[in-house]
Amino acid sequence: MVVCMAFLDRLFALLSRKKPGHLVGARRPSAVARTEDAPREDRLRAKLIEDPNDIGAFVALAELVRRRAAGVGPADPLTAEQLPADVKRASDVAVWALAEEIAGNPRAWYALVELGRLSLVDDHEGAMRRLNHACERETTGRALAESVRMLREAGLPGDGLGLGVGHWSPKDNSIEAGRQVVLAALEAGRPADARRHLESLGQARDHAAAVTAARELEPLVARAEVGNEV
Repeated sequence: MVVCMAFLDRLFALLSRKKPGHLVGARRPSAVARTEDAPREDRLRAKLIEDPNDIGAFVALAELVRRRAAGVGPADPLTAEQLPADVKRASDVAVWALAEEIAGNPRAWYALVELGRLSLVDDHEGAMRRLNHACERETTGRALAESVRMLREAGLPGDGLGLGVGHWSPKDNSIEAGRQVVLAALEAGRPADARRHLESLGQARDHAAAVTAARELEPLVARAEVGNEV
C-alpha cells in the first residue's frame, strides 16, 4: 500500500507541470529506463499531439498506461474487473493523469469526456462541468454525441438529455448528436421530448442522414408513446 500511495503521489505531482499547447501529450524526460512499450507509446503520443481528439489513439494509450500502473500484461476481459481495489485505483489515476494532460491542449475535447466518465461516481457535478466544457470546445456535435452516449452507458440518460437540451443545435450539429439526444430521451422515459427532438432533426443540413436517422428512431419513439398512454 505504501508503494501504491507513493506512486499516486508522483502521478498527482505530474499534473501541476504545464506544457505549451503544441507539446501537450509529448513524453516527459525521465531517468527511468524505457520499456518495450515505449516506441508504441511515442507513436500514440505523436498522434495526439497532431490531433488531441484522435479517439483510437487516446484509448490505446490509456490502456497502455493503465496496464503499466496496474503492473499487469495486456487486458484480459475475463480478469479486468477482478483487479484489487488499490491496483484498479492506481490504474484509474494513471488514465486520469493522461486525460488531464491531454485536456491541457485547448483543442482537446475527448480527454474532457474521459475525465467526466472517470469522475461521474465521486464527483457528479464536476463530471457534468467537464462534459459541458467539452461541448463548448467542440461545436460540430461530436463532443456532444460522445458525452450523451457515455452518460447513457453509465445509466444516466436524464443527464444526457439535459446536456443535449443545453447544447444541441439541429442546424449546426451532427446527426449523431441528435440521435443520441433522442435515445437519451427515450431511455429517460420522456417520449414527448423524444418526439420533439426527433422532429428537430428535420432542420439538419444533411437531409439524407436525417431521413436515415428518422427511419431508425421513429418506431422507437412511436412505441414509447403508445406505452406511455397505457
